[in-house]
Amino acid sequence: MKIGLYFGSFNPIHIGHLVIANHIAEHSDLDQVWFVVTPHNPFKKKSSLLDNYQRLELVYRATKDYDKLKPSDIEFSLPQPNYTINTLVHLQEKYPNHEFSLIMGEDNLKSFHKWKNYDVILENHDIYVYPRISDNKVNTQFTGHKKIHVVNAPIMELSSTFIRNAIKTRKNVKPMLPENVWEYLDEMNFYR
Repeated sequence: MKIGLYFGSFNPIHIGHLVIANHIAEHSDLDQVWFVVTPHNPFKKKSSLLDNYQRLELVYRATKDYDKLKPSDIEFSLPQPNYTINTLVHLQEKYPNHEFSLIMGEDNLKSFHKWKNYDVILENHDIYVYPRISDNKVNTQFTGHKKIHVVNAPIMELSSTFIRNAIKTRKNVKPMLPENVWEYLDEMNFYR
């Protein structure tokens, strides 16, 4: 089974995340997309980041009606700070019959050459890149690379930061979130 790993804090997960993940699941050779919830880095100031399991609950609620989209807490049990290469090695050991790929925005691809063991990642894993509005071009060393697939996904100009700030100032963000995610945020008074 081919799995695409979509890493993020998902603080909160919103319809932009779902549109991109579902598009890639439906219009690529991937069988599933796993939302890998990144744990809070213990060395960083907490700010407005919800607890790991609260964010996982939001992802669970957002994806439960989609067969090809799954929540993942795989990084919760790994030492922090964690590197993507360690997560990939751990997943390959745990699921030897799965083939794992990365999903990232083109802005992440620009700094990909700075990632720990990026060359090993690229040698062993495909990368699916979705567009972001940007004037900067992708690093030329990755242009036309056989392991990098640019996906013609819809461009989503929606961010979790925007949503958190809007909630804090009592704006209606309900249309930007899956209904059951909005209900949970509202019920728990998150981000207010």
